[in-house]
Amino acid sequence: MATALIVEDHPEQARLVERILGLRGFNALIAEDGETGLIMAQRRQPDVVLLDLMLPDVNGFDVCRRLRSDRATMLIPVVMLTALDDRQHRMHGFRVGANAYLTKPYGVDELFDAIEAARGWRESMLRQALQGEIHVELDSEITLLKDLNDFLMNVCRTTPLSNDQVMQIRQAVMEMAQNAIEWGNQHRSDRLVEITYRVHRDRLEIIIRDQGSGFDREALPHAAAPDDPFSHLDVRDKLGLRAGGFGMLICQGMVDEMRYNREGNEVTLFKRYPRPEPASGS
Repeated sequence: MATALIVEDHPEQARLVERILGLRGFNALIAEDGETGLIMAQRRQPDVVLLDLMLPDVNGFDVCRRLRSDRATMLIPVVMLTALDDRQHRMHGFRVGANAYLTKPYGVDELFDAIEAARGWRESMLRQALQGEIHVELDSEITLLKDLNDFLMNVCRTTPLSNDQVMQIRQAVMEMAQNAIEWGNQHRSDRLVEITYRVHRDRLEIIIRDQGSGFDREALPHAAAPDDPFSHLDVRDKLGLRAGGFGMLICQGMVDEMRYNREGNEVTLFKRYPRPEPASGS
């Protein structure tokens, strides 16, 4: 029997959701605050978490962020249930790793469709032998990027990467995501930057994609070139561009591999984990 953890501080609403879940054979657990929900998620490993956002201690966004930042709970599907129906809160929910976001009042079919989609995400992760994945969409605003990247760095810290390597990854993601916002999406607020973190058994994979038309990275006069890294500065000055242009060179030195798609609007960064030291005497 599948188990659902309901994190909801209103007992009557929690019991209502519990009865609805019972119609489809779910066994329900109830936590009345965020900290209790986090403890129960670790100990009971539910098949899905149904998470209210307005909790008496920790808000639901922080609960979801902490679930996604903990290796023990990283793959538990999360469905947010809330009366907050504006776009800003919805985007925030997905930025901290929610799989689905339902606004109250919602229908029974909507609830089970959201649960099915969230559990399907987990099954996809297991089929790919992934230990975790977070996919977020970010408005083309530099100010949002730092907050998002700080959260995603907590995901990196669940891996065997050292603190120095995590900081290198952070810098690489900031460089590439900023390029996606500035050059790919041209700072257009109607275009999104998609960032996907995938935790493998032996490596971390980060995909950054913008909605621009792409570019030929071999023909960027305003970017630094390996054989003459400073020649682009005059070009940038004539074009009226900000100082910089070292992003790709910086990233190449901070990750093990970079791959671009054919269109040039998606880059994938790979960072492999250090090999474990051989056991003494072997």
